[in-house]
Amino acid sequence: MDVRTYPTSLRAFFIGGWHQRGLILQLSKREVVGRYKGSALGLLWSFVNPLILLLVYTFVFSVVFKARWGDDHTSHTQFAVVLFAGMIVFNIFAECVTRAPVLILNNTNLVKKVVFPLEILPVVALAGALFHGAVSLLVLLLAELVLSQHVPWTVILAPVVVAPLAMISLGVTYLLASLGVFFRDVAQTTSLLVTMLMFLSPIFYPVSAIPESFRGIISINPLAVPIEQMRQVVVLGVLPNLDSLCVYWFVSLVVLSVCFAWFQRSRRAFADVL
Repeated sequence: MDVRTYPTSLRAFFIGGWHQRGLILQLSKREVVGRYKGSALGLLWSFVNPLILLLVYTFVFSVVFKARWGDDHTSHTQFAVVLFAGMIVFNIFAECVTRAPVLILNNTNLVKKVVFPLEILPVVALAGALFHGAVSLLVLLLAELVLSQHVPWTVILAPVVVAPLAMISLGVTYLLASLGVFFRDVAQTTSLLVTMLMFLSPIFYPVSAIPESFRGIISINPLAVPIEQMRQVVVLGVLPNLDSLCVYWFVSLVVLSVCFAWFQRSRRAFADVL
């Protein structure tokens, strides 16, 4: 067993990330480019994929279901745009979490390297998810320009909404990456839970559509706040709710702190298990 001690504080996390920023950037580039290596369109697929999805959403929900968002007097095409905004948030979280259980298992060659900082692997995974989220957001803004000839100025607040989401996603990734080393069933369980979370999050419906008796359950969903806030700042042009956003920032910092500490303490046993 590795007898070394690793820093577990949130301060150590940010300082270490800053010191390793060059390596993180290099691995993040390899992560994004490597995903499309050998394909004809290459990196252009990161733009084509969300564009096709948005077109499919628009056709299914606007033409087939003729759905409208809540009780608002929105157009049928507006429903697809609002839904897509929620999917951007969900996909950032889901991409990190579904990869987390095998993150260390797929990099066993790095576990026994004394000089390699294993704690940056979840950060690299998050960077890839954020890149695809940013491209999807660009597609969404282009769709808004085409459909309504208007993009709300509140879109500049999107990073304020995404930042705590990124920290919670990173925290959960640290936790699952560690557990995945010791329990191989974590990967299958996580995939099921992520699918359930997609339908239990206010992506396909507004929170107002949920019966009052169930809203308390939805409120503990880690994606409920960022989905609603992203929809407000990117599509509806409404300022985010400051109270709920501040609480979400605080919770995200706590989750990241606890899960990072868990990862750092448990990593000493990785080499023995693997």
